[in-house]
Amino acid sequence: MGLLRGSATGDDGPIMGETTGQRQTGYARWMMPFALLNDLPRQLRRPAVRDLAWALLSPPLLSAPPCPQRHPLTGSLWAEQPQRLEGWLRALDADDRPLREWLAKLGSRRLGLYYERLWQFALGQAPGIELLAANLAIRDGGHTLGELDVVLRDRDGVHHLELAIKLYLGPQDAGYDPHAWLGPGCHDRLGSKLAHLTGHQLPMSNGAHSRELLARLGVEQVQAHVWLGGYLFYPWPGHAEPPAGANPQHLRGRWVRRRDWVMAEGEHWQPLQRHAWLAPARVERGEGWTVEQFAAWLHVLERQAPAQLLVRLEPDAEGAWQEVERVFLVADSWPFSAQATHFSQT
Repeated sequence: MGLLRGSATGDDGPIMGETTGQRQTGYARWMMPFALLNDLPRQLRRPAVRDLAWALLSPPLLSAPPCPQRHPLTGSLWAEQPQRLEGWLRALDADDRPLREWLAKLGSRRLGLYYERLWQFALGQAPGIELLAANLAIRDGGHTLGELDVVLRDRDGVHHLELAIKLYLGPQDAGYDPHAWLGPGCHDRLGSKLAHLTGHQLPMSNGAHSRELLARLGVEQVQAHVWLGGYLFYPWPGHAEPPAGANPQHLRGRWVRRRDWVMAEGEHWQPLQRHAWLAPARVERGEGWTVEQFAAWLHVLERQAPAQLLVRLEPDAEGAWQEVERVFLVADSWPFSAQATHFSQT
């Protein structure tokens, strides 16, 4: 889709795969301790290992969220010696059985739980980090108040971390208001998620019920932080400013309505299943869709179908097809009302 190529060339901002020099700003060095490994997810072959590397290495959506944010591995030895993290990930790419066995215990296919599970796997093995609890349910008698995604101890103390993976589509106007950024199913807004994190999820670890439970783990004081990963999708045609507080290095794509979809000759596109929405896609030689396959798929896709995440692929030096661009294809009547769809992104 030639008209969307700006999002792949960097005209609208960085994407995974840029050079270190482009991304190694002062902020990136502080918030992203692994900027030197930016290209690593694309070099790995196994899908779950690529997703794991992407979760650990990709930038957060926001640099100035309304609540404290901290990279979960900031206090690990990996942050001081990124080459050790690279070695660990490459070893997993050679033999991913430990990761596959870990993920097999996850009953749900929800993207958010998959993302949390990837983080828990890494935090459980990161040198210098003690994973004290994961998905710690906070209850008042028989009533569940919520849960703490992760509680860990590192050199800086004990931290309660809320982990979230989100994909939001921007409006065809200003876009500065986070509430104007919608999930593809239209029932989730960036502003609402930030309000929930700030007003409910992060304060939970300092509540009386949480303090009592944490005391049993030997924790007296805890610092609460968020880590919000994902992508922001900008309208085509049209223009949207990034939401307030957006990280200049955030990952991005475009979204386009069916009536505006145009595919340039020779381009190779295919849809991604929801479980593959994290790392940039890699398709082995001979396994990618032909132009005819994609055209046939698009022809039978219902006009009111939920948003479809498409990727444009180009062959690399080894003959595998690598993602160079991602686009949400939405119905002409998008955005739907929250009641009009049962689609869920997480």
